[in-house]
Amino acid sequence: MTKAITLYSGGLDSLLAANLLSRQGIDVIAVNFKTPFFGVDESACKRFAQIGIPLHIIDIGEEYYTEILKKPQYGYGKNLNPCIDCHGFMLKKAGDYMEKVGASFLSTGEVLGERPMSQNKNSLKIVENLSGYAGYIVRPLSALLLEPTIPEINGWVDRGQLLDLSGRSRARQFELARKWGITDYPTPAGGCRLTDANFSRRLQRVLDLNDSLDLPAVEILKLGRHFALDPNTLLIVGRNHAENLAIENLARSDDLLIKVADHPGPSAILRVQNPRSDFSGDFDCQIIDFSAAIVARYSDAKNQAQAQVQLIKGGSVELIYIEPLTPEQTPASL
Repeated sequence: MTKAITLYSGGLDSLLAANLLSRQGIDVIAVNFKTPFFGVDESACKRFAQIGIPLHIIDIGEEYYTEILKKPQYGYGKNLNPCIDCHGFMLKKAGDYMEKVGASFLSTGEVLGERPMSQNKNSLKIVENLSGYAGYIVRPLSALLLEPTIPEINGWVDRGQLLDLSGRSRARQFELARKWGITDYPTPAGGCRLTDANFSRRLQRVLDLNDSLDLPAVEILKLGRHFALDPNTLLIVGRNHAENLAIENLARSDDLLIKVADHPGPSAILRVQNPRSDFSGDFDCQIIDFSAAIVARYSDAKNQAQAQVQLIKGGSVELIYIEPLTPEQTPASL
């Protein structure tokens, strides 16, 4: 039996492409490559279970950060999304896995023209060349609009059963899902945080200050309001109870945890972003007071003349009294 590796991006297109091959009797294995910026969780395995295909989730965070994100050969999109390099890298890693398990070719759920910048014919060709597996990548949903691949020419795949989808309309995909009884799939959405402007601005500071990937430092970029108090000092303020807990759990030993003591409010940490800097461990008093005033502004003490604020570090707690900032005095967040 012919075996194929299909890339799963998290959406319906990948499910349909995998099912299209599986219905031809091809042994399909799905893979998803997970990084701090994109990837699926274990619940995605259930989506493939409904069509009888196993899904393997492989973490490549460190490798992706150093090889692709920091210096993409084809540059970034609108934000920090290196889409061309990213797609080529995913296919290269899928090819490595293909050889490991003895599969014959790769497939994706890409639809010609669905994403004008990264899914046009020229981009698809560049991605193939970057992957090192040119000719062995089948795109079942748009295959009839593309040149035949080696698997099609060799008869491993019946080209006559492949499709000619193009453009951004999802009508035919939804029709196929209904026809094949595929009911568990996410709604169309951008799953890559690197396409988000706010996250990208925050991440750019990390890229500028650090050579290697600090996973907790990246995770905290997904949380709260961020205030750049100087080029290397950041205040992260939680927006709800769940974020408060997450921020506290991600605090480093050299962070200063800030909380309003006498009113409900956010948890926040004051952080020097580059851990290799010659930071003595003590923050400037003016930066501490300003940070405490920002935290108080987002608490239920925001209309009080003074708020009682806890400064927590290394198991010790200090109490200070601070006047909350007004909305007009509060700096813009990143």
